[in-house]
Amino acid sequence: MINPKILLRQTFFKHRALLVQFIKFGMVGSSGLLIDTLTVYMLRPYIGLTFATIAGYFIAASSNWIVNRLWTFHTVKADHSLLSQWLRFIATNSMGFCLNRGTVFLLFFLSNTCRQHIYIALIAGAIMGMLANFNLSRKLVYTDLFSKND
Repeated sequence: MINPKILLRQTFFKHRALLVQFIKFGMVGSSGLLIDTLTVYMLRPYIGLTFATIAGYFIAASSNWIVNRLWTFHTVKADHSLLSQWLRFIATNSMGFCLNRGTVFLLFFLSNTCRQHIYIALIAGAIMGMLANFNLSRKLVYTDLFSKND
């Protein structure tokens, strides 16, 4: 019979690198959430909540791409251009964007509390998009899969 403790330990060590990447990705995402939130609050008085929310996402996403490239996925030695990788990051994370901003706008629509306390909706949106973004980024952005085709 297999000892559950041994199985858990083997599973942990087998997936340790992936877990470390996920934790780093989450930390970067948290900094992106802060950038997103600050951007929305700063731009809202000038361009309104909807446009501020969209701008905040793209500014935070660009910041996340840079930090993930330099820290989370630094071991990937892809030789494609920065612009190509950034475009791939934005494109592949569009699913996460839809989950993220769909949640944000749904909460704005349904909850006066979320309209008054924007950060609640932004946190919920960030959580919804994180898992999709991590898997897509790992498999399609921070990879040498596209290096020969750029």
